[in-house]
Order: sequence, then C-alpha cells, then structure tokens
Amino acid sequence: MLHWIQYLRGYVAVKVWGYSVERLLNLCGNHDILVWDIEDHGDYHTMRMSIAGFFALKPLLKKTGTRAAVLGKYGLPFFMSKMWRRKLFVAGLVCCILFWCLASRFIWDIRIEGNFALTEDVLMDYLEEKGVHTAMKKSALEIETLEQALREDYDLITWTSVQLKGTTLLIRIKENEMPVYDDREKDAGTQGMDLVAEKEGVVTYIITRSGVPQVACGDSVQKGDVLVSGAVPVYNEDTTVRRYQYVEADADITLSYARNLSLEEEVAYDEKCYTGEEITIPVAGAGEKEVAFRFRGIPYAFYDTSEDKKQVQLLDHLFLPLYYGKRTVREYEIVPKMHTDEEMKNLLQERFRKIISTLNEKGVQITKKNVTIKKNDKKWVLNAHMQLEEPAVKLTPTITEPVDDSEEEDSQND
Repeated sequence: MLHWIQYLRGYVAVKVWGYSVERLLNLCGNHDILVWDIEDHGDYHTMRMSIAGFFALKPLLKKTGTRAAVLGKYGLPFFMSKMWRRKLFVAGLVCCILFWCLASRFIWDIRIEGNFALTEDVLMDYLEEKGVHTAMKKSALEIETLEQALREDYDLITWTSVQLKGTTLLIRIKENEMPVYDDREKDAGTQGMDLVAEKEGVVTYIITRSGVPQVACGDSVQKGDVLVSGAVPVYNEDTTVRRYQYVEADADITLSYARNLSLEEEVAYDEKCYTGEEITIPVAGAGEKEVAFRFRGIPYAFYDTSEDKKQVQLLDHLFLPLYYGKRTVREYEIVPKMHTDEEMKNLLQERFRKIISTLNEKGVQITKKNVTIKKNDKKWVLNAHMQLEEPAVKLTPTITEPVDDSEEEDSQND
C-alpha cells in the first residue's frame, strides 16, 4: 500500500556526497523529510525521497556542506508530464479507450450451445428474422422475449437460456429427446379432411382407419383423386343421406407408378492441377469492410482462395468488431483429360446409387428396375426404367358439401 502511495505522489532517486552525509540524514529526520532505500557506496550515498522532501532539502545541504544530484524520477506526476509531451500518443490512447467503451455496448459474437437436431444456420436465420444479429445494441435485446419466442416457435426446444457475457450473446437450448408429433385438431362438426393422391399410379395397398375409402387395391388413380373421404354419411331409413359427419381421413395407402431416369456423363473432362505456387496476403477488417494489404494484382490466370481470419478478443467474452488474418491464393492449371471405360461405368453407377439411396430415405420402395448403359466416343448414357411404390398421399379439405337442411326436412316430411 505504501508503495502505491509513493507512486501516486511521485518520488526521486538522489545521490548525496560531501563532508557530513550522516548529519544530513539526521536533519531530514528532524524536519520530517521521509527518506528510504538508503545505500552506502563509500564515497557517496543513494536514497529515495518524495518530491516535496527534495525541495525542502536545499537549506539542509548548505548547512551540512553536502551536495545532491537527482539520479531518476519516478511516479505518476512524472509519467503524466511525459505523456503530455506526446500528444499524439495521448490522443490515440484516449480514442482507444472511447472506442472500447463504445464497442462494449454492442453484440459482436453470437454463440449457440445444446442444439443437435436444429442446425446453427437455421437458428441464426431465425434470430435474424427476430432482429437479433451482430452489431446490435445490447439495450435493444429483450432476453425474456427471445427465450419465450424460441420455446413457442420450436416445439423441439424445451428449455432456453439467453445470456450476455461481455460482447458475446450466449444462447443455450435443450431439445426434446422424445419425438414431436403433429397433433391436428379433428373438427367433426364443420370441416373434414380428405386423403388425395399426389401422383398418378395404381393402388397396391389400402387399410382405412378413419373416413370412407373411395378406391380399392388395383384401381388406377390420377393426381388429385380422392382416395379416402373425410365426409362420413349418416343415412335415413330410406337410405338417403341425412347428413355428413366430418372427420380427418386416416389410412395406410401405397401407390405404384413407373419412373424413367436418364443420366449422362461426358468422356472428356477438365482436371484442376495445382502448380504449387501460392501467395499469402494479410487482411484486416472492421464489421463488413475488409482491406487486403497487397498493392499488386494476382499474377495467376486460374487460382483458388482460402481465408483464415480471427476476431479481436480482449477478454474471455469481450469481442471487438475487428478482424485480422490472411488470404491464401493458390495457382492451378486446367488440364484436359479423358475418362477410361472403367471410370465412366463407376461414375454413372455411383450417381445412380445416390439416387436410389435418396429414394430409400424418403420411404420409396423399388419393386422393379431395368438399367442399360449406352456409350460412344463423347459421352455415356445410363437409362433406367423403375417401378416404384410409396405412400404418395396428402391431406386436403374435403370436397363433399354438407346436406341442405331444406332437403333434409322434405325427406322427413315425406
């Protein structure tokens, strides 16, 4: 603590020599002049004292016949005196502090933790729609509103925590480990839902759980045909329709249809070959603006670029809107080449396997397929004829109109 007080007030290192240094030290004690770090070097002594004590030393030097010289000046008063002589440095320091204080009022980094099913891109787009983004003011962020919106708009999210740490917005979420089901309200009094065909095909399987089936196995249907009606008729005694009870149609239906596929692959192709030549360009940026420190153009006709940038981070969660890094430019040449017969066959088969894998992931079953490959000097063509089965149905509002009340009364009177 004493050291800090001495630093704030300022002190000097003094060299003292002459006839009676010991008497001088005794007089300093009598006049309340604080002296410390006294060292005897034989012909002279060194010591430290306050600024006021040094100015009060002059009459004592004459009285004792000694002399003194300043060896060094220390403390805040001398530091500030030096700084005022360096006006540009002081101005830069003040501007830096002001910029730091101003930048700390904004959000410069957004981190999301705990998401697995929901990708970070999806959540970042959602935050952008809600007006939450980098370079926004902290005061404009409503944390409780954002937490509630995340839980309401995503059924998969069961818990949210939004925190501000420095200039970092930290969003922690917890996703529901159980599957989320779509519970549609079934309106039995006003509006029903029909199951209609999404594709043209033949019905190969149908089991109805709710609604009235309109087709049977083996029937051919067109796109948009009603397969199961959501209007269940209620009959009078004379078998006329008294009214309809509307439900949401529910059934397991499989449609079979044919699909033709054609894939082409050129025999000649261009290959990108890197020459090993590359240029590293330092880059720096603020916000969305970026500066590359290279004044000459890139001497390559064909090249790829890659960047490695870092954001300026002062503390653990205190980021500034400043970036620095490097941009690497790699030269390459376009070399014309020809695929071999084996490569052409593998390329077409690999593309076809990816299409089959995509169909399987969508629940489409391939019951029959016929694949042929035709080749010539310029390109190869894979033609495939497939017979597919899938539940290609969807729910739409029922097209069955309610029974007119007047007609119902007439039938009852008769």
